[in-house]
Amino acid sequence: MSSPLYSIRLVTWQAAESQLRIIRTEVFIHEQGVPEELEWDGEDPHAIHVLAMDAGGNPIGTARLLLHGSLAHIGRMAVLPAWRRQGVGAGLLQVLLDTVRQRGVNGVFLNAQTYAAPFYERFDFVREGEEFLDAGIPHYRMTLGLNP
Repeated sequence: MSSPLYSIRLVTWQAAESQLRIIRTEVFIHEQGVPEELEWDGEDPHAIHVLAMDAGGNPIGTARLLLHGSLAHIGRMAVLPAWRRQGVGAGLLQVLLDTVRQRGVNGVFLNAQTYAAPFYERFDFVREGEEFLDAGIPHYRMTLGLNP
């Protein structure tokens, strides 16, 4: 997926670790105050990652996908502040949703920061349960059923 301003592609942790770390360090650790030991949870080498780059080749957004049999977990969605509200997050999410559909996954879940829940609802995710804290930040678990 691409626009004149940025491109989005699937990457591996091994191939793009430094670029993925730049985004997540800026957004989660510096901006939101997530402790490093929570951010770097050891799951990245096993995940499918998506990376958005600006026209100059600089990383601007990322998210990851963990597969658990017929269920997928989307997480670590982050877009640098200067690039928010320009379609980058929607592009990242769409690439991951296309990926899970191609793999025949039956459902997807994510833990959305409360302020971002309406964004995910635009993609038909549904809030489940009560609001909870993760790394001191309010979240909702959200799910999306897929027709195989």
